[in-house]
Amino acid sequence: MADDLQLALKTLIIETLDLNDLRPEDIGDDEPLFGSGLDLDSLDGLELVLQLEKTYGIKIGSSEASKEVLKSVNVLAAYIQKEIAGRV
Repeated sequence: MADDLQLALKTLIIETLDLNDLRPEDIGDDEPLFGSGLDLDSLDGLELVLQLEKTYGIKIGSSEASKEVLKSVNVLAAYIQKEIAGRV
């Protein structure tokens, strides 16, 4: 299931941010989403947080929290799994 979630997250990142020159396999699971990785900026982060909250029914919270959660696809997937498991 984790691999499915990571693939879904990569697809969501590409579609939400119109990164149409990328494919999901181009994004490494541990690749930084900001800075030297995908080089996303704060506006990209905000768009992504809003879409993630809508898609997965989670709350990411403050900008500091979102920076931590959006470090990489693996970190993001772990956070979403934890949040979803907490609802059960």
